[in-house]
Amino acid sequence: MGERGRTRPDGSPRALSEVYDTALLDLDGVVYAGGEAIPHAVESLEKARDGGMHLAYVTNNALRTPDSVAEHLTELGVPAEPGDVITSAQAVARLIAEQVPAGSRVLVIGGEGLRVALRERGLEPVESADDDPAAVVQGYGGPELSWGRLAEASYAVARGVPWFASNTDLTIPSARGIAPGNGAAVEVVRIATGGEPQIAGKPLPPMHRETILRTGAERPLVVGDRLDTDIEGAFNGGVDSLLVLTGVTDPARLLRAEPKHRPTYVDRDLRGLLTGQPEVESAGSGDGFGCGGWTASVRSDALVLEGDGQPLDGLRALCAAAWTHAGDRSGSADAGKALARLGW
Repeated sequence: MGERGRTRPDGSPRALSEVYDTALLDLDGVVYAGGEAIPHAVESLEKARDGGMHLAYVTNNALRTPDSVAEHLTELGVPAEPGDVITSAQAVARLIAEQVPAGSRVLVIGGEGLRVALRERGLEPVESADDDPAAVVQGYGGPELSWGRLAEASYAVARGVPWFASNTDLTIPSARGIAPGNGAAVEVVRIATGGEPQIAGKPLPPMHRETILRTGAERPLVVGDRLDTDIEGAFNGGVDSLLVLTGVTDPARLLRAEPKHRPTYVDRDLRGLLTGQPEVESAGSGDGFGCGGWTASVRSDALVLEGDGQPLDGLRALCAAAWTHAGDRSGSADAGKALARLGW
């Protein structure tokens, strides 16, 4: 789309599950939240899989092992094998293994997912900065992660031990709301030590590389709920993306998105895999954009929405108006009244 990046969502006359061979699905906020399936997720994934689309589950959450994630998905009604699951723990373990001698000790600040991934790469997980680790790795450890574990990481990093992080998501969705993610814990160690970790997870290249190596996807579609991990990761990897509005990103944040955070497609939930996507077209004089029965434009630095129809079509038209107006910057046009018309 040039230096300015994407200025409107794409359309597709065919169902996305027919256009792309593999869906690279985020988990938290897309398939489930707080362990419970998100509405319409199970049946949508079943239909996409039955139609021939390969489903791969790509998560920045390094806490659980691929076995446990696959078991959980299967219990929810989404049959999955461990090989269908790609985690940031696997990506960071590969990154570490490329930089330290085989069999090295690695101080683990996180959960079992990190330990299993390190052993898969021939590395030895240890628990103390006094165990002479060759590296420190930090990943999401769940709500039980103690202050003492963060201190242990700080002791090692302050001594000059190379520091790695599975990901730096500041938040993670839960059944009760938005909770602190691994990025918040990484910031604690950063503040204490002044260090800077090497990061493997979305949106950075190590995670995309790990995903393609493990899935063999040729026409992948990244499906996520976060602009700064899922959508930016797709942008960095040069692949298309679908944003679903079931997790962290709300419509107001979407309209403010900078170029690397603008998804190829937008839909309410995973039912978007099973349908085509409507075209967003220039309207009338060229300063507005139409989708469905809606027309969106920017007037006096405010987004204006006229017409009627499906709310999602209105949002798509607003994206085109907001992103075109913003160019290569983050959107700044006031969207309050326009979104209120759509019930957001």
